Amino acid sequence: MKTSLQEIARKARQNKRHRFTNLYGILNERFLIESWFELNRKSAPGFDRVTAKEYSENLRVNIKNLIVTLKEKRYRAGLVRRKDIPKGNGKTRSLGIPTTEDKLVQKGVVRILTAFFEQDFLSNSFGYRPNMGAGDAVQDVTINLQRKRFSYIVDADIKGFFDNIDHEWLIKMLEQRIDDKAFIRLMRKWLKAGILTPENLVLSPVTGTQQGGIVSPILANIYLHYVLDLWFEKMVKPRCEGEAYLCRYADDFIAAFRYARDAEKFYKVLGKRINKFGLEIAKDKTKIIKFTRFKKESGTCFEFLGFEFRWGVDRKGSDLIQGKTSRSKLGSSLKNFREWCKENI
Repeated sequence: MKTSLQEIARKARQNKRHRFTNLYGILNERFLIESWFELNRKSAPGFDRVTAKEYSENLRVNIKNLIVTLKEKRYRAGLVRRKDIPKGNGKTRSLGIPTTEDKLVQKGVVRILTAFFEQDFLSNSFGYRPNMGAGDAVQDVTINLQRKRFSYIVDADIKGFFDNIDHEWLIKMLEQRIDDKAFIRLMRKWLKAGILTPENLVLSPVTGTQQGGIVSPILANIYLHYVLDLWFEKMVKPRCEGEAYLCRYADDFIAAFRYARDAEKFYKVLGKRINKFGLEIAKDKTKIIKFTRFKKESGTCFEFLGFEFRWGVDRKGSDLIQGKTSRSKLGSSLKNFREWCKENI
């Protein structure tokens, strides 16, 4: 992390209420050149079809021109090219692909946001963070369930999370740490950027942030940090009679409780909590599961991040949390592999 970002991180760590000014000014030529070399320059181009290789042929000139538009407040977010990719079961997931120049500015903004919001994010949040991944979340769940006295799991799913993020709530959350109108204006431009569909129609989004955009993951993390993580830590846990635990990876999360009444109370208020912020629980995918080492014979299990968790025993007969690849995920992967073989071999 460069010196300016280190200083931002230090201030954020020392003062949890500090609001940063003049962040927009950090987006200078040197900073954007550094950001360029952190980009994935093999990623697909946006609607203008300008690749990273083509942009880099006149990199310094392009960045100088970009800096002028930023300084003169003439920068405009380009259309986001939408690409639908197979998700399994006949469904698709929509990805939004910004232009190469938008990716560059977004990368710079993400570096700045990461410097101070990383000081705020809680240790139970694992998705889209430096040096953290799904494997860390799976390990954390395994260790906590193994060592602590949890007996009930609330397995929850947020319906269309990325499509339903409320823009005004998100801006209010950003302003908890940012006192820079020009910097906030950048975020608004990306949130409101038109979406170019495969049918060449242009859509104007009212809610949501496009998966595939470089800035989207950290904005999603910021949103759920305030909607879920802090609420669970400050409001839910202190009101529980027994131990309580939350693990979140992006918009996937599970909550564990020692007592059934705590799990039931959380289940009842969870929907109301996220409804306040424009989100909705998928009722058909959200449930309370009795998950205890004393009922191993029932074969009760739950899925999280593509793994299936259940209680078992090790070779010595001791209780052990067993995690293996989810049967549904494995079946989907095998089906996709067979289809790929038919087309490519």
